[in-house]
Amino acid sequence: MSKRKSSNSGLTPDKRSRLSQPEPSEEDKTDYFSSGDGMNTSQSEVGIIESISLKNFMCHSLLGPFKFGPNVNFVVGNNGSGKSAVLTALIVALGGKANTTNRGSSLKVFVKEGESSADVSITLRNRGHDAYKPEVFGQSINIDLRISSEGTRTYKLKSKTGHLVSSKKEELISILDHFNIQVDNPVSILTQEMSKHFLHSKKEGDKYKFFMKATQLDQMKEDYSYIMKTKSMTQNTTLQELKRKYQEKEERYKNLASLDEMQHKLDELKNQMAWALVRNHRQHNMISDCMGKVQEANRIFRQLQDQLEGVTDRMQQLQPQCAELKSRVQARNRDLKAAEVHNHIKEKRSISLVVPKCWVSLNLKCTTKMSLFLILISSIDRSHFAYLVILLFSSFCSREKQDLQRAMESKRRNLAAMENSRNDQLCRFGEHMPPLLRAIDEADRRGQFKKKPVGPLGFCIRLRDPELGLAVECCLKSLMLAFCCDNHADERELQRIMSRYFQQGRRPQIIVSRFTNTVYDVRSRAVYHPEYPTVLQSLDIENPVVANCLIDMRGIETILLIKNAKDARRAMQSVNRPRNCMEAFTREGDQVYYNRYYSSEQDRVRYLSKDIEEEIRFENIKSIFEMGFISERFSNSDKELARSELHKKHYEENRKAHVDMIETLKTNLNVKDQELQASIAKASEICPERLDVRRTAKSLDSEISRLRHKINTQQDQHGHRDIIVRQYHEAKENFSNIARQVKGLEAFIRQLTDIMNTRHNVYTKMRMYLSVRCKYYFNLMLSQRGYIGKMTFDHKNDTLSISVLPGEGGKANLSDMRSLSGGERSFSTVCFVLSLWGIAEGPFCALDEFDVYMDMVNRRISMDMMLKIAASQRYRQFIFLTPQSMSSLPVNSLIRILRLKDPDRSQSALPFGQRNPE
Repeated sequence: MSKRKSSNSGLTPDKRSRLSQPEPSEEDKTDYFSSGDGMNTSQSEVGIIESISLKNFMCHSLLGPFKFGPNVNFVVGNNGSGKSAVLTALIVALGGKANTTNRGSSLKVFVKEGESSADVSITLRNRGHDAYKPEVFGQSINIDLRISSEGTRTYKLKSKTGHLVSSKKEELISILDHFNIQVDNPVSILTQEMSKHFLHSKKEGDKYKFFMKATQLDQMKEDYSYIMKTKSMTQNTTLQELKRKYQEKEERYKNLASLDEMQHKLDELKNQMAWALVRNHRQHNMISDCMGKVQEANRIFRQLQDQLEGVTDRMQQLQPQCAELKSRVQARNRDLKAAEVHNHIKEKRSISLVVPKCWVSLNLKCTTKMSLFLILISSIDRSHFAYLVILLFSSFCSREKQDLQRAMESKRRNLAAMENSRNDQLCRFGEHMPPLLRAIDEADRRGQFKKKPVGPLGFCIRLRDPELGLAVECCLKSLMLAFCCDNHADERELQRIMSRYFQQGRRPQIIVSRFTNTVYDVRSRAVYHPEYPTVLQSLDIENPVVANCLIDMRGIETILLIKNAKDARRAMQSVNRPRNCMEAFTREGDQVYYNRYYSSEQDRVRYLSKDIEEEIRFENIKSIFEMGFISERFSNSDKELARSELHKKHYEENRKAHVDMIETLKTNLNVKDQELQASIAKASEICPERLDVRRTAKSLDSEISRLRHKINTQQDQHGHRDIIVRQYHEAKENFSNIARQVKGLEAFIRQLTDIMNTRHNVYTKMRMYLSVRCKYYFNLMLSQRGYIGKMTFDHKNDTLSISVLPGEGGKANLSDMRSLSGGERSFSTVCFVLSLWGIAEGPFCALDEFDVYMDMVNRRISMDMMLKIAASQRYRQFIFLTPQSMSSLPVNSLIRILRLKDPDRSQSALPFGQRNPE
């Protein structure tokens, strides 16, 4: 509706004031609310609604046609019968936006579900001397609206006879402006939602907005602001636009000089191009570069040749040792076969390729040779395994054999300890642990201890859940090998015994703590979790000394064991982590704190595992693999030697090619020198002075092409030189003349400013005048029921406060409308609307459910007031929507009641498009 706004901007305050009714005199006040002869009995001739029809609109298949009377119309029906649909269709058909209806943000919501379009047809009266194009439309104007399911709308504006006059919305806007129909004015059409927003709102600013919108003062205010803004823009834009055109002509004029400069630059580039081509013929630079590359290639070749000779010497040194080792391996194999025959091996061993679980932790890649070797090893008896390892170890060079011997000796001891642990689990804690414990027992029998030490601690505990073995070992760490003494004297004696079996710095830890026969009471500081056990709860510990020691040294009552790592993170690193819990361990041995996570370096259970056979197999396979590695190193040496031989051959061939290329370049040097002299002669013809050009010929050629294109483009754009010069002088003279005229325009702008100030003063006076009239009519309406009220306008802060006192005045103070009952507040709201009807004018007024929240007394009084207003304003049409039956209304030719049937009953109506014969 932006075009309608612009059409009002030209109205003067005098014309605006003509839209309001004159204030009644004292002697006319009684006639204003009576049905006597003082009424205005003339009916409206233009702009009122004669009929409306709806098809597939909202949830109604067909409503109407409804024929309205010229004065008072009541649309009566229960909720859901279509009252609000009629009002919504009226707003949309007369150009209102979807959000104005407060029923949706898009027009497509008004199309009945399952239908492709909705239709609304409205007939407006068009009679008398104020009719709109009566020679075209006749005495009525038919507005047909169609809304598609996509949300688009199309209009058909027809004459009374049904002839199509226009399909443009601009024509509809002109009709609405002519009839002063304002669908967005809440006084013209007041919906329930608009009433709640403006009238029932608790904000004083909303009521002020309602007043400004109803009186169109807001539009006048916007128009005034728009004119002042436009004046400011016009004042600066006119001269600036001329100045811009002048500067364009001036730039074109200056470009003429730049064309000469560009032509001069182009000639210089051509001279540089000639000598740049000479530089390209200087082949001696290229030959020099090639010679440098050849020398670099020779240097690399000599380095590779030296490396190759070193590798060859090394291989020659190792070949005798390899031959000797091979002979020794063959001899050992013969001895092994003889031993097997001697022992009368009766059962053939099946070759099993099943890899135990512990192999996964090796993370090694087996070659085909290694796989065959594993198959061979799996068929060998354990008693021959150590012998085979020693046999393979002898096949390496001296320094590598020493490293391997130390590693294999450690593996042998570990393997021997595991073999012994089949019968004695104490051997799993090291080969020195059994003799150490025997020595402790012997010392205790001789009375050397006050109380016999306890240990190793890992030997004194048992797992309740075998899956938690690695977690417990990672938690206790060195405490698994630790001993506990009752006093320091026993500690010193135990240190003396340990010195026989362990070197200084490698002895097990000794903890001194007073021995007790009961386990500590840790209930107050222990962790209790319904799903996860603590370390203390996961162990069977018979000796209280061991339990108390682990509680003191490690706090095992505060450490949880959570098998799954994800669950451990969720439990420990959440806001509600378990009380008293300091840390947790996962099944893989990972350590979890509330703010960090450490992965375990230990990959298997060493002390608490029950499957000793699998551990032995694991150690065997690991040994078979630090051997596969060394064998692979010998294999890699052979491959490196072969690659070196290939490199040698490759660089020899490249060296020969480079030498041949140098000879060829030398041969062609004389030819290129002759071509260079010819190029210099040609360049001297173009530019006699020799130039030292740093740029390449390709770069110069690119810039020459770009500059030529720019010169041609400017010549095509600007045209002939004489024309450019003439246009420049004309623009300069025109700008100078206009600049002088602008100085005279400043007087006009000052005059316009004075006019706008005067108009703004008139606007302020009109606003005050309308405010006073609104107060007057409001108090007049309230007095019909004995109410008194007060309206306070604050035009500076844009607020309107309304205070009402029900009943007789003077007995109580005026109060805000929010303190009134529902019926009293609705009555006061109706009085406010009626007071606005008295100061604003339009061809019709529509009010949706005006009597909501009213009791019977307030409804009767409000209705009488509205009927009296309608009787005194017969030039205006009134449409009231209500769920009441209105059966008590008097029979009157000015009142028409349209009754809508319930939604569950079929709506009796004429076919769409026909008119009521009434």
